[in-house]
Amino acid sequence: MPVNHQFSIAVHLMAGMGYRPDEAFTSSYLAASVNTSPSFVRRTIAKLSRAKLVKTTAGKSGNCALAKRPEEISLLEIYQAVDAPKAFAVHDYPVQKVCPVSCSIKSSLTKVLDKTQAAMEAGLGEIKLSDVIADIAAV
Repeated sequence: MPVNHQFSIAVHLMAGMGYRPDEAFTSSYLAASVNTSPSFVRRTIAKLSRAKLVKTTAGKSGNCALAKRPEEISLLEIYQAVDAPKAFAVHDYPVQKVCPVSCSIKSSLTKVLDKTQAAMEAGLGEIKLSDVIADIAAV
């Protein structure tokens, strides 16, 4: 099953910037930290910039930095900024009309998964980027 790493990479990038707040970072520098390509980092940074979580400067010597203090940024804001997919999804197999479970499972699971998604997002809303940075610093 494919997984999506957009959220964790975005948090990684933001934590890197917040760990050393007095610096501005290039996409190449951040890409080396994440072990990915600078172009992928630039696309992620663009999303974070549109959400006003990161400020950027363009050009050959372009760089980026946090637009707010880490204490002011929730993980939910980062999650929403990168438009990460939902944690779970209901399958899209055709309904088998002879099976009562098949006929009802999608609506039942949708309720469960919506509730689970809301709980996850509420949890992310309570965690600040500064909490992640503090945890990193403690290691």
